[in-house]
Amino acid sequence: MYRTRTDPNCQGNVEKEKQSWGHPVAGFLFLGFSHYPKVEVIVFVLCLLMYLITLLGNVILISITVLNSHLHKPMYFFLSNLSFLDIWYTSSAFIPMLANFVSGKNTISFLGCAAQMYFSLAMGSTECVLLSMMAYDRYVAICNPLRYPIIMNKSVCVQIAAGSWVTGCLTALVETVSVLELPLCRHNTINHFACEILAVLKLVCVDTSMVELMMLVITILILPMTMLLICISYAFILSNILRISSVDGQSKAFSTCAAHLTVVVLFYGTTLSMYLKPSAIDSQEIDKFIALVYGALTPMLNPIIYSLRNKEVKAAVKKLLIRNPFGTVLISALNNIGASTLI
Repeated sequence: MYRTRTDPNCQGNVEKEKQSWGHPVAGFLFLGFSHYPKVEVIVFVLCLLMYLITLLGNVILISITVLNSHLHKPMYFFLSNLSFLDIWYTSSAFIPMLANFVSGKNTISFLGCAAQMYFSLAMGSTECVLLSMMAYDRYVAICNPLRYPIIMNKSVCVQIAAGSWVTGCLTALVETVSVLELPLCRHNTINHFACEILAVLKLVCVDTSMVELMMLVITILILPMTMLLICISYAFILSNILRISSVDGQSKAFSTCAAHLTVVVLFYGTTLSMYLKPSAIDSQEIDKFIALVYGALTPMLNPIIYSLRNKEVKAAVKKLLIRNPFGTVLISALNNIGASTLI
């Protein structure tokens, strides 16, 4: 849970010692993984590769969804929003980190830190709501297939996506502004590789219990509540699948949900472990590695998971590659690799 931290050394001269976000100070210094120089190089290489794969995979997924008329369906509309979220989140978190590693400065301005904190919170909260709405979409598709085009029409899909974005952006704005109003004490060194809100709160030397309580309420409303909606949707989906008499029918129905369910487990597993862990566990080093999984690995795997078991997406990718002169070479190489693995 969130924990209140008050620096006893600051209490006597809080007004003299503290630094406000609004004051003209240099900014923040990231510790990152500087305590582990060898690990830092490995983390940089892995993060660079994962970011490039994330960017490429999600851009391709958005492109084929827009360009291929067969993919103009609610599920792919929501999937495009998810890909856009992943691009924004990883870019805001990892571009400054990668740039700092190359330059060796490991610094960020106050305005840059505030923007990075806001975008990470906004994209994460929006993704929570969007994943729950995608679960509802799968529930309607499986449990009410005849009414699916009527229930999930274009207007409803746009409203659902817009509601997800508005919810995520507003909650992130409330959290970010609440932290910006707190005074900072003495040092501006963040024991993290990004302006993660819990890491920034450790720099505050006044009582943060009210802010942390507000953050906890928002976290409970966003994480467990959206997860509950997903569980309810899949309970109805599972009940409907079990009533299907044929094994092939059950397999086909479940396959339409498998990708989304995998993404949900990855996303919520890492998020809950970072934000709702017991107060006894307070290791910032563990938090940093969890944040890497949450911020780099999950967005990278999302387009891969959604394309591997999806015939429509694979067909659209192949069609898009065929239009490119280098695409035919890539397709033939992939086919050869696939054939060699079967020998």
